[in-house]
Amino acid sequence: MKSHEGISEHDLVQATYQKLSSLLDERSLRLWAAATAQALGRGGITLVARSTRMTRARIGDGLAELRQPAEALPRKRRGDRIRRRGGGRKPIDERFPGVLEALEALVEPLSRGDPMSALRWTCKSLRHLAVEMTRQGYPMSQTTVAKLLGKLGYSLQANRKSEEGDSHPDRDAQFEHINACCEQFVDRGQPVISVDTKKKELVGSYKNAGREWERKGCPEEVRVHDFPDEELGKAIPYGVLDLARNEGWVSVGTDHDTSEFAVQTILNWWRQMGRTAYPEATELLVTADGGGSNGTRVRLWKVALQRLSDETGLSISVCHFPPGTSKWNKIEHRMFSHITQNWRGRPLVSHEVIVNLIGNTRTAKGLSIQAELDTNAYPTGIKVSATDFAAVNLDRDDFHGDWNYTIRPGPRPIDRLVS
Repeated sequence: MKSHEGISEHDLVQATYQKLSSLLDERSLRLWAAATAQALGRGGITLVARSTRMTRARIGDGLAELRQPAEALPRKRRGDRIRRRGGGRKPIDERFPGVLEALEALVEPLSRGDPMSALRWTCKSLRHLAVEMTRQGYPMSQTTVAKLLGKLGYSLQANRKSEEGDSHPDRDAQFEHINACCEQFVDRGQPVISVDTKKKELVGSYKNAGREWERKGCPEEVRVHDFPDEELGKAIPYGVLDLARNEGWVSVGTDHDTSEFAVQTILNWWRQMGRTAYPEATELLVTADGGGSNGTRVRLWKVALQRLSDETGLSISVCHFPPGTSKWNKIEHRMFSHITQNWRGRPLVSHEVIVNLIGNTRTAKGLSIQAELDTNAYPTGIKVSATDFAAVNLDRDDFHGDWNYTIRPGPRPIDRLVS
């Protein structure tokens, strides 16, 4: 971009506009913007539009007027109508209160999120959204839908490799089921949490992705090779995110990522945060991936949840995400991504450093996290017998009972043990 005495053209146009905008009427300001764009030559309209936030159409109208012969231009006369400041058609979200919420409700239940970005994106087309919004009493075009999605924080994205397996035919139906369950629990004032294990981290002076501010030429020195340090070991962060309160808990384990470790983390969250936040709670909804320590086929996960239900007195409902969709779990892009950003470029030299970096993660939307080191042993290879599993007080939902089920306190009723 060209400059004038060290000032960029963008800054020069912007400064001029700010001085003139309070002095000129709408038509004069339009003609000034058009004349400036014309004088700048190629790319002038774009530069003026960005600098003044005028629409390209408005500048184009001004250019059309300037192209007319001078004698053909209308002269301003006493009584000529010039639109007053603030006049004109109001934005649709001012004319129709609730339009943003209506569009969000359409998109959010079926939206898919990039776990490493705050941006969200939807696979519904603008045309279909415009038709549906118009049907609901909010008449709008595809262009207006695109503007509103941008205001809500959505952006159009290309395909990204995140598919972990074949798409299940009931995938979308399960997303809708999870969303409906979450809304029902929140409406009843019952806690809803999202759980998952974050990527295991080597503890020690190892390179960590990202960059951090350091004095020029003085980067922090780390090891060349990422061979595990037998003394320091590894860190296994297992997280719990309270979806309604935007509060998180992370247990940093040092042994193994097992079902007992996962459920112990949920119990720690309940004791330290959940019980205080929900003193009247009788139920708990857990949304989780379909694999790993909290997988749909892991018997030990359900047995451990039974012990948790017995200790807390809560009926625990679980909704698993369908196969191939683990990266769309809310905790991934609402908590884990921010933890990764907070410790970018910093070697995780000790478990204490990891706990402190997690606990000090904050976001502009109010996310707060508590973290604790868990040094307990969680052995692998524990087998659950058919008899022990049959004693779990488990009720499977009519829709995909393998993905959706509830575990209640107390022993399983005799009639279901016999059946």
